[in-house]
This record gives sequence, structure tokens and C-alpha cells, in this order.
Amino acid sequence: MKKGILGIKAGMTQIFKEDGTAVPVTVIQAGPCVVVQKKLPETDGYSAVQVGFGEKKERLVNKPLKGHFNRANIKPVRYLRELRLDDVSGYEVGQQIKVDIFAPGDKVDVVGISRGRGFAGGIKRHGFHRGPMAHGSKYHRRPGSLGAKGPARVFKGRRLPGHYGVERVTVQNLEVVKVDPERNLLAIKGSVPGVRGGLLIIKDSVKARQ
Repeated sequence: MKKGILGIKAGMTQIFKEDGTAVPVTVIQAGPCVVVQKKLPETDGYSAVQVGFGEKKERLVNKPLKGHFNRANIKPVRYLRELRLDDVSGYEVGQQIKVDIFAPGDKVDVVGISRGRGFAGGIKRHGFHRGPMAHGSKYHRRPGSLGAKGPARVFKGRRLPGHYGVERVTVQNLEVVKVDPERNLLAIKGSVPGVRGGLLIIKDSVKARQ
């Protein structure tokens, strides 16, 4: 990875091309982020930058984090995330990362926490097929036989009803449609994980199609 930024999901809209084609986009309030810490192969074993995003009142910050921010000589931030980069020589502590690091046409990967759906059955959670809906069937949306008659236990990994959502999800190879540096907005084609107001990590795509 060569570059990345943090942002907040603002919502979805559409952008019209010159030929009148409507493109569905997700609008992200991306940055500005500040570099809080640099990690180098010589000292930490790998290359990365720790970036901060958002504002946070100083009275809400605990002492260890307060010392961390004071050492970097920056104001407290709400979110801290680490971005592993191939080369961090172009970054310095206290430097701002703005949305203009991306340009229309760039391919990006977006990481977020998926929307929570509570307790869900096998059909909604795993895409199972339902049984016949006639009255005599008596088998409609249940998970069915669990097998494993001999061991008399349910094997680990068996797909069953349970908690659905609230997982880290990465959507790869999305296209940047528009960049607005003045308002720190990023319009990305298609949908991205998470709810409105959720934190996102936007980074250059690792599988960009040529």
C-alpha cells in the first residue's frame, strides 16, 4: 500500500456523466488526517504510519493517550488507525493527509464495519433455501438436519442461525468518481460497508485492474 486516509460515511447519491449516465456513488467525508506516529523497519520491524482523524475534547482523553498526543505535539483526535505503507519516508509526524492524495479514476479498497442485523436465521445469514410453504410440510425456514449422527455433536464451523453483521469488511477495487478538496469529500462508485456516520479506511487498491 502506498497511500490511505480515514473518513466518515456521509451517505449515497448519484452523479451524472456528460452523456447523461447516472453513476451511484457513496460520499465520504475523508480527512484531513494527521500523522501521529511513524513506524520504521529499523525500530519496529515494519513500515507504517499511525494517523488520527476527527476532534475529541481533551478532558475525554486518558493520560496515556494524552502523553502520546503531546509527544507528537498535536491536539487529541477521535480515531487512531495504523496504515501499513511500502515507504514512509514522505511522511512526518504532525503532517496532514488530505483527500487530494486521490484523483478521479483511482482504484481504492474501502474497509469498514458492516451494518449490524442482530440475531438472524440461516436463510438471511447464509442464504439457505427454504422448505415448501404448504401447510403439510411443517418445515419452512428451519436449518434442517445437522448431520454427524455418529459423533453426536455439532462440528465447529457449522452454518447456523446466530449474530449477523458488525464485522470488518473490505470492498475491493472501487473507482473514485469525484474529489472535492475544499470540502474534504470523496465520491466513490458503488456502496461501501457500514452505517451512515461509520468510520472507513480508504486505501489504494491491491488488486487494481489494469
